[in-house]
Amino acid sequence: MAPSKNTAREVREARERLRRYNARQAVHTQQVTRRKRDNIIAVIGVVVIVALATLTQVFYFTGGPGKPLPLPSSSASATPTPTATPTPTPTADANVGAIPSPSVAENRTWTGDLTLNKVALGISLDGAAAPQAVASFVTDTKSGYYTGKTCHRLTTGAGLLVLQCGSLTGDGQGDPNYSYGPVENAPADGVYPVGTIALARSDSQYSQDHQFFIVYGDTTLPTDGGGYTVIGKVTSGLDALQSQIISSGVAASATTPTDGPPAIATTITAVSVK
Repeated sequence: MAPSKNTAREVREARERLRRYNARQAVHTQQVTRRKRDNIIAVIGVVVIVALATLTQVFYFTGGPGKPLPLPSSSASATPTPTATPTPTPTADANVGAIPSPSVAENRTWTGDLTLNKVALGISLDGAAAPQAVASFVTDTKSGYYTGKTCHRLTTGAGLLVLQCGSLTGDGQGDPNYSYGPVENAPADGVYPVGTIALARSDSQYSQDHQFFIVYGDTTLPTDGGGYTVIGKVTSGLDALQSQIISSGVAASATTPTDGPPAIATTITAVSVK
C-alpha cells in the first residue's frame, strides 16, 4: 500500500528538521571549539606579555638606573686605548683615586644651578645626609669637571624615569682612576621621588664616580645591593627639562626604544654650588 501524501510530506519535514538540527549542532560545536581555541590563544598571549614585561624590568633593574657600562679594564671599549700600566678597578671595599674628604661637604645644605643645554635647574645638595658623595660632587663642580660633559642616557620605561649625566668618556663607562663608596642616604623603600638627584653606580657599592642621574618621574628601584646614593634634589626647572629634552624621548639609534641616548643631545653647559 503506497504511503499517503500527508505521510510522505511529514517524512520530508522530519528529515528537514533533522538536517537543520544537525546543522545547528555543527555550528554550535564549531563555535565552542573556536571559543576554546581563542581562550587558549588569549592565555598564551597574556603569558607572553607578562614574560616580556618581566624580562624588561629585570633588564632595567639589573642594568641599574644609570648603571655605568663595564670599566675599560674589564670590558673592551669600541676604541680601546693601550695603557702602559694596569688600570685600577674598584673593589668591593676600597676607594680608588684621590677621593675628597667628606669634610668638604661641611655637613650642610648646598644650593646652586645645573644647566643642561639651555635648561637651568635649581639644585639643593644634602651634605649632612651624604657627606662623601656631596664632597665629590662639590669638588667636581669647583674643578670644572662637569662643564662640557654630556647626559648620555635617558630611560622612559614604566617605573624607571631618569636622565643620567657626567660620564668621563660620554658613553657611560666608569672612570677607571676614580671610584668610591659605600652607598649613602639610599631610601629604604627604594622609592626615588621626582626631582631626586642620585649617583649612578655598577654592581659594587664602591663603583660610584662622577656620574649622577636626575629622576624626572617617580621611580622605584631595587633595594638589594644597597640602592643608590641620594645627594639632593632639583628645586626648579623640571618642567622645562621635560618639555625641552625629555619629551623628545630616546634617540632612534638606541638599542631599545625606552633606554638610550636622549634624542636631544644634552650637555652640561654650566654648574655651580655655594
